[in-house]
Amino acid sequence: MPTPLSTPQSRRNFLLTGATAATALSLAATPARAAHRPRRPFGRYGSPSARLTPGTLYVHPHGAGDFTGVQAAVTAATGTGRTLVIAPGTYRETVSVDADRTGMTWLGASEDPRDVVIVYDNAAGTPKPDGSGTYGTSGSATTTVRPDGFTARWITFANDWLRTDLPGTSGTQAVALKVQGDRSAFTHCRFLGHQDTLYADSRSLDAFARQYFAHCYAEGDVDFVFGRATAVFDRCHFRTLVRPDLTAAPYGFVFAPSTAGANPRGYLVTRSRISSEAPDGYYKLARPWVPSSDTTARPMLTVRETRLGAGVDAVAPYTNMASGHPWQDQRFAEYRNTGPGAVITVPGNRPQLTRAEAASHTREAYLGDWRPYARHR
Repeated sequence: MPTPLSTPQSRRNFLLTGATAATALSLAATPARAAHRPRRPFGRYGSPSARLTPGTLYVHPHGAGDFTGVQAAVTAATGTGRTLVIAPGTYRETVSVDADRTGMTWLGASEDPRDVVIVYDNAAGTPKPDGSGTYGTSGSATTTVRPDGFTARWITFANDWLRTDLPGTSGTQAVALKVQGDRSAFTHCRFLGHQDTLYADSRSLDAFARQYFAHCYAEGDVDFVFGRATAVFDRCHFRTLVRPDLTAAPYGFVFAPSTAGANPRGYLVTRSRISSEAPDGYYKLARPWVPSSDTTARPMLTVRETRLGAGVDAVAPYTNMASGHPWQDQRFAEYRNTGPGAVITVPGNRPQLTRAEAASHTREAYLGDWRPYARHR
């Protein structure tokens, strides 16, 4: 049966209410220290009168910081290695970070991702205010991050657009976060949306951007983790949603990688879990995305040592996005997964790595000389 969150308006309310609703549902892994909320708006990270570093800027929705919005702080944070400390609040705005802001860090001041929410409601089919057309998938992103060396901790990135906002539209993609830079790390973050929630991508077809997501939570329905980055999802939680607009399976797909054919590393999901609001077997684990901009793409996804809940179709977990690019020709594999969605009933539908092959599908192998896991716990 659908949960109360399956109704459109309650889903939007959930995205906005943050801490209260999410605490009751236990949807996100949260550091133990978050139970002891700091009284100061910026926690242990200083203040405008006592800066953590000279390059630190403070964001507070009610004026206790340097800026009341995240985009204003990003615009002011010129140069490299700048830090934004963001106080608890819901920041309803779109944010775009230029590629020259290398080495930037965003910190949720309370160290609880439910407290700091960056949210907007553009979709691919949303008309632009200037009448020049619609936003498209990339343009729908609430937050777009282009620079190398970006780090975010304890932040929620959300897109609360609902299909009921534009009934009948074909542009239902609504991105919460698009990240393109190399060495981009997200720890204890949440990504909330429906279709195309988390766009883990690169700045160009020939750029092999490495990205690391640890202790994160992502939810959605159609292709809600997608793109061409080399992305490692370490101890993350993915949750599939009910589709009140559909009456039959499949409701959607968790992953839709579009890895460049020349890239030896695509998406790696390790020590994670996939749960569902939907009926058993109503979701596919993945389908390959071969975009028109790169018809030579050869999508790659490895899911290992991960618990696949009953929402995943165990008989046929993979499907095609386009008949000309069957999933069997792509680079999909699993290794030592558990849970009802991981039961192998048709071996031909569940490609498995050997132990020797699995040795090259680790976070160390995917990320190379970049080791964010050594400091982001």
